[in-house]
Amino acid sequence: MQILGLSGSLRKHSFHAGILRAAKELLPKDIDFYTFDLGKLPLFNQDLEVNMPREVQEFKSAARKADAILFASPEYNHSISGVLKNAIDWASRPPNDNVFDGKVAAIASASTGAFGGIRAQYHLRQVFVYLDIHAVNRPQIAIPFADQKFDKEGNLIDEKAREGLKELLNALIALTSKLKK
Repeated sequence: MQILGLSGSLRKHSFHAGILRAAKELLPKDIDFYTFDLGKLPLFNQDLEVNMPREVQEFKSAARKADAILFASPEYNHSISGVLKNAIDWASRPPNDNVFDGKVAAIASASTGAFGGIRAQYHLRQVFVYLDIHAVNRPQIAIPFADQKFDKEGNLIDEKAREGLKELLNALIALTSKLKK
């Protein structure tokens, strides 16, 4: 099984990149987990759909080969980040080439506030409906007070949060396996 991890944050020591690093550590060894740096993508421009930039083609190829996707989504203004929205727009365009169509996905988020990014997760789930992404419903992993649960390099050090992430990954693997039959 192949799982693509996408961080919606470009910050150097991002909590969301830390979530993806922790996921790689927590997944069974027989799972191929890889990430794609969304910072490489240009801003979406419909004029470029016919002749997409090389970085977009690489991103779409990485998403296409994945059986499942782990979105690590920050919350900006009660929604998903512009970085993540831009990637989603590229991945789903043109309309007959939505590389997320039928994929299974899970969402994890973190923030320094008390809600842990849960509002961005709800918004992302709304986007999943249009993209025909099969979302893992439970558990929901939103890590509040993230500045206390990640070290200065953005590594997830809180054991309870790591356990929750492992449960989410197990649910992602189970749903992906179930739907692949």
